[in-house]
Amino acid sequence: MPNSSGTSVTLGVDTHADVHVAAALDQLGRRLGTLAVPSTPAGYASLEAWATGLGTLEQVGLEGTGCYGAGLSRWLRQHGHRVVEVNRPDRQTRRRRGKSDVVDAEAAARAVQAGTATATPKSGDGAVEMIRALRVARRSAMKARTQAVNQLKALIVTAPDILREHIRGLHRTELVRTVTRWRPGAEPDTLTTVTKLAMQSIAHRYLQLDDEISELDRHLQRLVTRAAPELMAVKGLGAETVAALLVAVGDNPGRLRSESAFAHLCGVAPIPASSGKTSRHRLNRGGDRQANHALYMIAVSRMAWEPRTRAYVTRRTAEGKTKTEIIRCLKRHIAREVYGLLVPRTPVQPPSRQEMATAA
Repeated sequence: MPNSSGTSVTLGVDTHADVHVAAALDQLGRRLGTLAVPSTPAGYASLEAWATGLGTLEQVGLEGTGCYGAGLSRWLRQHGHRVVEVNRPDRQTRRRRGKSDVVDAEAAARAVQAGTATATPKSGDGAVEMIRALRVARRSAMKARTQAVNQLKALIVTAPDILREHIRGLHRTELVRTVTRWRPGAEPDTLTTVTKLAMQSIAHRYLQLDDEISELDRHLQRLVTRAAPELMAVKGLGAETVAALLVAVGDNPGRLRSESAFAHLCGVAPIPASSGKTSRHRLNRGGDRQANHALYMIAVSRMAWEPRTRAYVTRRTAEGKTKTEIIRCLKRHIAREVYGLLVPRTPVQPPSRQEMATAA
């Protein structure tokens, strides 16, 4: 084992579902060793003990902080260690250096040492993480509900004429209500009664999913109002829209350095694409797409009712901008406004008498 006296250790971890692989580097970039540990609290403790045995653990570069590495990231931060989020190596690097867990772990550590990886991961231990979990459940329930009503309408197309005549053209709500009142019998054995049973089963499933979504919406409204009362007080912002923005930022919004960083996170900051005599920007197709959609919905909503936004649209249209270009500009302005409500500002402390006397 290398001499740990005066050694600053940078740890890189390639995370997986059951096993995490770590590589340790000293302050000169020399590899001190590698270790594989189970993805359990006991494994995290053994990893920390191994790293601190090599020297002073300065920082940890971690892949998958929002997935397989979420548990390790929380554990390390709770024990006072600096965690840096690292993206997986690009394809060019993998073609040149190969692919293995040890290679990826070492690449994570070197990215932290080189300063190419500087992002602070989401803490994932507060109200926003609760909101994210609810949105996952709500999104899957809404998808299942849509599938149910689509299946119900597909069965109408092939249903016997005696059934189709009574339900064709009904609105979704009336269709579900009508089908649930059918009585196919205890032992259906004809095409008509079996079709009734199948459609009734799907209709009951639709109603159950509808109740589930309503219950999730109630909890989502409560948690979002508690987590971001300032945003919820803004006219035109609903719980689902605010929830998407909160999830994009995380429980530790201070990790965003500026409102331009938030705009990049949401994919609404134009990307420089200049070359030679050409000076231009291109559309940003990256970022959190759900947060981007939330900003889009806010922009479209304000274009319909807010006088200030309507005046802006009129002015930009007169300048020759298309509706799509105007919406992109609006999303950038809205991101700046939302950032001021999402990220708490550090209050400016008035100078003390001693500082004022020194300045004089």
